Amino acid sequence: MSKLNGYYSKLPEDDRILVSHILDMISICEKSFQPKFSYFLDERQIILAESVMKEQKWDNYRMFGGYENASRKVLGVFPEYFETMGDFPISSLAFRYRESDKLTHRDFLGVFMSKQIKRNMLGDIVVENGKTTAFVYDTVKPVLMSEISKIGSVGVKITEESADDLQVEQSFTEKNGTVSSLRLDSIVSLAAGISREKSSNLIKGGGVSVMYSIAESPSFQINEGDTFSVRGFGKFIVFSVNGKTRKDRIHVTIKKYN
Repeated sequence: MSKLNGYYSKLPEDDRILVSHILDMISICEKSFQPKFSYFLDERQIILAESVMKEQKWDNYRMFGGYENASRKVLGVFPEYFETMGDFPISSLAFRYRESDKLTHRDFLGVFMSKQIKRNMLGDIVVENGKTTAFVYDTVKPVLMSEISKIGSVGVKITEESADDLQVEQSFTEKNGTVSSLRLDSIVSLAAGISREKSSNLIKGGGVSVMYSIAESPSFQINEGDTFSVRGFGKFIVFSVNGKTRKDRIHVTIKKYN
């Protein structure tokens, strides 16, 4: 951990705990010659984990969330010269119900967590018509399969299935508008539909992240293609910057992840 001491000490507490956990994984893997796996990491934690692996010069690792292009992933650290970087402790559970019953990601997450399952034991939850696929840590699979028969008032049938052919199409809600500048407080104000003052206070309070890192300065400059998350409002992307109006305001297209 000596190579990370300065960087490590400046991180928020949750991130320091994650870094310490990853360093322990590397140490145990090196000594035991056995693979070690993290819990599910979100997109910001994935970036942090990859930076730790790079700093430690440990190349034999893989991020996997149960299917291609997963957002939440488990870090697998493998011994040097270990040939197969597979066998992740992830189960894919399919919940089937009538197509007329409309369920949401939040519906499933709420029921899962009501079973005292921590968020880091749960990966992506992919909602389709009549079917939702949930990626979960192997250790919580028995609880979900034995204790859940309904999501809200909707009856569900649960089976464990391969997700090799799962195709996920990201959908967005588009919003067009103008801003006085590409400052973060202006962009957040437009995206969330709140006043500039409220967006500024939200940013200063650590409620906004840009490219998966907390941004606490309202004057932070946003670029086309940047993704950002606003606490209580969701995740967005600055899809395009489209020139200026006669009054020198900037046309912006923002898309919200559904």
